[in-house]
Amino acid sequence: MSFNEELTLARDTVATIIPAGEEHTLKAGTRAVISQALGGTVTIRTDSGLFRLASKDWDALGDVAAAELSSAANAAEPDHSNSPFSEELVWEAMKHCFDPEIPVNIVDLGLIYDLQIGEPDEAGKHLVNVKMTLTAQGCGMGPVIADDAKQNIEALEAVSGAQVDIVWDPPWTPHMISPAGREKLGID
Repeated sequence: MSFNEELTLARDTVATIIPAGEEHTLKAGTRAVISQALGGTVTIRTDSGLFRLASKDWDALGDVAAAELSSAANAAEPDHSNSPFSEELVWEAMKHCFDPEIPVNIVDLGLIYDLQIGEPDEAGKHLVNVKMTLTAQGCGMGPVIADDAKQNIEALEAVSGAQVDIVWDPPWTPHMISPAGREKLGID
């Protein structure tokens, strides 16, 4: 499957409009091209704009595309089952969250401003609090991206819950992108 290959949606599909963050139903027969497939989500480009598809709706792109996307997502999924809990593990979990328009994870984009891990409870599990920002105020995808981070953190065995809050101070600038993110984007 090529990112330049035009696909046709096989069924009506609920997708999230980028950057508005609102759900919209794309009709069967809509032509689409995959523009990004990272972190278990897919961004498609249609004549109506950019949309994000959840993994449960990849089958709408056709059986071959869905199988290839699932295979790639499973191969990229980290196995933390044998890793001891640490702050580094939480950072790594957040590195599997992506802005649907930018092929760099939210950590390397410099969107994570603060990470606090609570003391373990009687079951040995931790509460995690994160403060993050977005590349642009007013981006409707903020709650979606924050929820991705929350889900990835809560998938860690030693986490009992996560709170991810969006903040605007200090305002994000491209100078906050990590060296790895700058390399990925071709920025000096």
